[in-house]
Amino acid sequence: MKRLLAIVLMLCMLYTSALADSLVTNGGVSIDTRDLPYCTQDASAPVVYFISDISAASLVRAYQALGVALPGRVGVKMSTGESERSNYLRPALIADLIHLINGTIVECNTAYGGSRSSTAMHRQQAKDNGLLDVAELDILDEEGSMEIPIENGVRIQVDYVGSHFASYDSFLVLTHFKGHAMAGFGGAIKNISIGFGSSMGKVWIHSGGTKTSGGIWGEQNPFLEAMADAAKGVDTYMGDNILYISVMNRLSVDCDCDGNPAEPDMHDIGILASTDPLAIDQAAIDLVYAMPDSESLRRRIERQNGLYTLEVGAENGLGSRSYQLTVLGE
Repeated sequence: MKRLLAIVLMLCMLYTSALADSLVTNGGVSIDTRDLPYCTQDASAPVVYFISDISAASLVRAYQALGVALPGRVGVKMSTGESERSNYLRPALIADLIHLINGTIVECNTAYGGSRSSTAMHRQQAKDNGLLDVAELDILDEEGSMEIPIENGVRIQVDYVGSHFASYDSFLVLTHFKGHAMAGFGGAIKNISIGFGSSMGKVWIHSGGTKTSGGIWGEQNPFLEAMADAAKGVDTYMGDNILYISVMNRLSVDCDCDGNPAEPDMHDIGILASTDPLAIDQAAIDLVYAMPDSESLRRRIERQNGLYTLEVGAENGLGSRSYQLTVLGE
């Protein structure tokens, strides 16, 4: 055990620098980390790793910096993109990491129609987007749903995910951070709540836990509460066998579920990695707000009260809003 810990510490030393007072984003913008509201030097806070370079090699480095080898059958939870114009993570960027962990791309069908509302259509869209050239794709709710309990949920006490969820020993949550027309922003929390939700589960979350069929529209704050609760259920269920990486590029105000998203009007930022879903989303939000050209995305987040999701995540025990930011060496 001591030898294993020594190896992990050595790897961390190879891939990380000390906690920094500043960082430079992929767009060349310098940010003083002391201006990031939830960034702390408190050693008890979860670590969020940052690297400005957005490349296949950097994704691998971000994963390795976490010092955790995901066990068994690994699902890579990511958006497959509503169309070829969507800002989903491109195959050339993600292939090396997915091959390294021998992962299977996992997703669930949508509840709003579109090109991914059935398994056959979803698989065809993923093929059109080049993702089937990277790895196998498992549509988790192809055979229905399974229940996951939620302890201390603010809005809901049970979550409905795709039934194939139970077939995986661990998950890498590979998120493209961006805006979202309903949630304000789409980060790790959205990826493990709505993203893991079966078609039925998506309706359940969007309705604030009032129904499992019919239209997905509901009241805004109950929806955000249910989303944070569902994320808590998934993260707790997986324990230590779930990791989070978020890529902050192509920062459109629209989600990858939008087949014709608005063109981004701000610079790329970088890659984040953490074991804490709330911390990684809070760090992403802090970085967006620190960018001088992020007005459009900030307006989208605030219009939908998106920051409330982070408040609920802190209330229900999903994770920590405070984080240590460690910059990975170039």
